[in-house]
Amino acid sequence: MQHVEVTRAISATPEQVWNVYTDHANWKAWSGVSHSSLEVVGKPDRNGTGAVRCLGTYRMYALEEILEFDPPRRMTYRVVKGGLGIKNHLGEVLFDPTGNGTQITWRCRFDTKVPGFGRIMRAIVTGVFRDALDGLERHSFPDDPS
Repeated sequence: MQHVEVTRAISATPEQVWNVYTDHANWKAWSGVSHSSLEVVGKPDRNGTGAVRCLGTYRMYALEEILEFDPPRRMTYRVVKGGLGIKNHLGEVLFDPTGNGTQITWRCRFDTKVPGFGRIMRAIVTGVFRDALDGLERHSFPDDPS
């Protein structure tokens, strides 16, 4: 089992960060992916529990099902299809208030489809998480005082 964890401080409230991060259809506006869509609507929140988002590029994508949705604190998800080279992917994203905004922690665990590729896949997933959080950090949040 492989583990990845990436954290980032964002200068916006947890509610602001949560609202952008969990707007699954609009990830392409900030995350670096070229495609983002909401394939299945969650209940009672459209982006919440039971929702399925599709994130990726024209060559590589993942369908991710939202398992837990606790605004604006925590969301968990699992990859149900795609995710090149990985299986049994379970992710968790935490949104913790700080003096200056929000500490976001994005972690996951997964197995690799090919034995011996754990270190390579860990590096790839870490890079994907970092790139997405870089984009989130640069994002212009509504009502952001900065």
